[in-house]
Amino acid sequence: MDKSIRKIVIVLIFIILLPALFFAVYEINSLTSNERIIEKIYNNQVDVILFSVNQFSEDIVNSWRSKVRAVRDSKNQTSIQEDLRKFIHQNSSVKFLFFGDSTGINTIFKDEQNPSTDLDKIISDEFISNKIKIERLYNYSKEGYNKIEPIPIDLMDRSVVISIIETGNRKEIFGIGIDPHLFVKQILAPKIQSVGQNEFIISVFSKNDKENIYSTESINVSNIQNEKDLWLLPQYSLGIVLKGGTIQSLVKDRAETNLVLLLLLIIILFVGGWIIFRNIKKEIALAKIKSDFVSNVSHELRTPLALISMFAETLEMGRVRTEEKKNEYYTIISHETARLSRIVNRILNFSQMEAGKRKYSFSKVQLNTIIEEVFNNYKFHLQNKGFKFTSNPDENIPLIYADKEAVSEAVINIIDNAVKYSSEIKEVELSTGTMGELVYVKIRDHGIGISLQDQKKIFDKFYRVSSGSVYTTKGTGLGLSLVKHIMDAHNGEITLHSTPGSGSSFILKFKTSV
Repeated sequence: MDKSIRKIVIVLIFIILLPALFFAVYEINSLTSNERIIEKIYNNQVDVILFSVNQFSEDIVNSWRSKVRAVRDSKNQTSIQEDLRKFIHQNSSVKFLFFGDSTGINTIFKDEQNPSTDLDKIISDEFISNKIKIERLYNYSKEGYNKIEPIPIDLMDRSVVISIIETGNRKEIFGIGIDPHLFVKQILAPKIQSVGQNEFIISVFSKNDKENIYSTESINVSNIQNEKDLWLLPQYSLGIVLKGGTIQSLVKDRAETNLVLLLLLIIILFVGGWIIFRNIKKEIALAKIKSDFVSNVSHELRTPLALISMFAETLEMGRVRTEEKKNEYYTIISHETARLSRIVNRILNFSQMEAGKRKYSFSKVQLNTIIEEVFNNYKFHLQNKGFKFTSNPDENIPLIYADKEAVSEAVINIIDNAVKYSSEIKEVELSTGTMGELVYVKIRDHGIGISLQDQKKIFDKFYRVSSGSVYTTKGTGLGLSLVKHIMDAHNGEITLHSTPGSGSSFILKFKTSV
C-alpha cells in the first residue's frame, strides 16, 4: 500500500471508525441501563395502579364501618337491628355482620336469603386461631388507628374482614362477611376500569384455581406477570397487563429497534469512511496521473520542438548541400509541426470538454468521406513508419448526423494509439459498414492488445495501461477519453474487442441521419 494511502487509512480509523466503535459500546450500555430504568418506572406505575385499587376497596369497607358504627350508636335496639339488616339488604356484596370480642361472637346479622347455621361457630373458632391478629387490632385502636384486617375462614364463597369499632364507652370487634364476586363486580369494577384506561388490562382472579372473576378485557390469566394480593380479599389477586404485550416484550422490542438503528448508524459511518477513503485514494491517484500527464506532455512537446529546432537551425546555417536533403528536412519540420499541433489541439479540446464548453457543429455527412480524408492524410506518415495502412469502406452506408471534425479527431486518436502500441506486426485497417440501424467505422491493429482489466479504464481521463510498451511509449492519456466524449455527444456507441498480444479493434457506431 502506498505510504500516503496508509496514512489516510490510519487517520480515518482514528477520526471515524474508532469513535464510532466507542459510541456503539457506550450506546449499547446506555440502552441496557435505559431499559432497566423504563422497566422500573413501569413496575412503579403498576404498583401505583394496584395500590389505588386496594386503597379504594379499603375505603369502601371503611365507609361501611362508619355507617355501621353510626347505627350501633343508636339507643333503640329494635331500630339498630332493623337498620343493620337494611344495610345488608342495600349492599348486596355484604352477606353478614357480626360483633364480638377476642373470645367469640356476641351478635351476628345474616343475609336472610342465604343463612348459615354454623356461621357463629366457624367465626368463633377463627377468633381463637387469630388471637394475635385481634390483639394487634386492639393495640392499633389504642393508638387511634382503626385498621381493617382479613381473617381466613373456611367459607368458599365468602371473605371476612374485621376491625375494632367503638360504641359508647367500649370497643368491640366488628366483622363483615363479603361475597368477593359481587364485591369485585359491583364495587371495584368501575374503579378498575378508570385506572386501567386504555393502556392496561386489569384482572381479578382466584389464587388457587386461577378463575377469572373480572377483567377489563378478555385475558388469559397465565399471561399475567405483574400481580398483587387484594388486601381485604387475600385469596384473590389483582393482575395487570400492558395492552399490546408485556413490558418485557416492549422493552425487548425497543432495545432491538435501537440496536438495529445503532447498527445502521455504524454501517453508515463505515460506508461513509469507505467512500471518503475511496475518494481520497482516487484523488491521490488522479494527482499522480496528472503529474505523469504533465511529464508526458512535456516529453511529447519537447520531441517535436527539438526536431523542428534542430532541422530549422541546420537549414538556417546552410549546412544542407542538396535540394533533396533540404526537402527531407522541410518534410520532417512539417510533420513535427503537425504532430505538435495535434498535441496542443488535443489538450485544448480536453480542457473545453472538462469545462463543458466544447461545442459541436452537426450536419448530415458521409462517414466514408471522413475516413477517406483521414486515410489520405495519414497514409504517407504510416508508410514511412513501416506500417501497412489499408481502408475498406462499404459504399452503401447511409449518411450520419455528426460533427465532421470531431469524428475525424476520434478516428485519428485511435490510429495514433494503434501506431504507438504496435510491435512486430505493423498493420492498421480502416473499414466501414452497418449494424442494423447503426453505421460504424472499425479501426483494427495487430499490436500488443489490451487486458480485460485495462479495457474497463482506458476511456478514463489520463489513464494509460500499466504494462507492455507503455513505459517506453509516451502519451498524454487523453486520446481515448476524448473519443468517448465525442461518441457520447453524438449519442453513439464505442465498443472494444481486444486480446493481449493479438491486437485491438475499436468500433465507433453512429445513428443514421434519417
